[in-house]
Amino acid sequence: MFRMRVKSLCTALSVMALGVSATSVRAQVLMPARSGPEIVTSASGEAQLVPDRAAVYIGVQTRASTAAAAARDNAQRQSAVIGAVIAAGVPREQVSTENYSVSPETRYDQQTQKTTVIGYVVSNLVRVEVRRIDQIAPVLDAALAKGANQINSLDFFSSNSDSSRHEALAQAIARARGDAESMARAAGGSLGALLELTTSDAGPRPVYRMQVSALAAAPTPIEAGQQTVHVTVSGRWQYQPAPR
Repeated sequence: MFRMRVKSLCTALSVMALGVSATSVRAQVLMPARSGPEIVTSASGEAQLVPDRAAVYIGVQTRASTAAAAARDNAQRQSAVIGAVIAAGVPREQVSTENYSVSPETRYDQQTQKTTVIGYVVSNLVRVEVRRIDQIAPVLDAALAKGANQINSLDFFSSNSDSSRHEALAQAIARARGDAESMARAAGGSLGALLELTTSDAGPRPVYRMQVSALAAAPTPIEAGQQTVHVTVSGRWQYQPAPR
């Protein structure tokens, strides 16, 4: 009886080993074949575009001995600023609050080594989207005339940036493929099928930004200039060696 059990156990182990061996063979069959030589290149492309819109960040900052007084003064002045912006031709839905803050204003006494709250500062920043470049200067002048004392930034952008980006992409891909073909010919072969193509871009960068506390009373000169769309592509192709 004991010998039969040992024999049965050996048989079971043999079957298990066979199963493991079969699994290993199956795994090897499913492994993909190694690919041949490849050529990898990268190239850049650029395209110019003219901005036709801008985002203006207009702020009102007020100070008072109490937070309530500073907030009340700020609300009155910012309401007047927003009204002036709308009167200058900007639809209300293109004006949105970007930031609102209330903070104490303190003073440190060197003799007593104590910090005392001497008042409160309230800041209200709104984002104004201007969809006509020639409308920017009147909007800024109107806002400043009604009490705005902060223009945090002015960013130009284009509503038609996709076409310029596509132009830059086509340029970059053509350059990358041209480089790959030159490399293949120099190596004595030819370029095979495209295996992978990736891209990265920074998008059009703002060409004009300003940070000021207030502007002069003279009409504000604004020039949009041009923006550059820059993209980079990386391509991977099969390399076809020349027949021997």
